[in-house]
Amino acid sequence: MSARRFRSLGVDPATGKEAFVVARSGGVLEELADAHALKASAVLVTVVGAVLEAGRSSDAELAAFVPSLHAALEECVGIMAADRERSAQPGGRAPAPARGRWAVSS
Repeated sequence: MSARRFRSLGVDPATGKEAFVVARSGGVLEELADAHALKASAVLVTVVGAVLEAGRSSDAELAAFVPSLHAALEECVGIMAADRERSAQPGGRAPAPARGRWAVSS
C-alpha cells in the first residue's frame, strides 16, 4: 500500500489559498486531486515547451523549471502507481480509460 500524502485540490479563487487533502485510495477526493495534478502538469508542459521552442532562454532560466518538472513527474508517476496498485487488488477497479485531449491510443 502506498504512503498517504497531502494532495492539492487547487487554489480557492476567493481566498487565494491552496486546498490540500489526504485522500482515501480510490475515493472522490483522490480523483479530484489526480485531475488537478494532471491538469497542472499539462499546463507546465505547455509552458516549458513554448520556452524551449523560442530557443532564447539561458541555462539558468531553463534550470528554474527543473524543480517544478520534477514535482509534476513525481505526482504523475504516483498517480500511475496508485492506479496499478488498485487494479492489481482483488476486486480493484481498473484505471478509467483516458479521454479528451490527452488521450493516448495504442
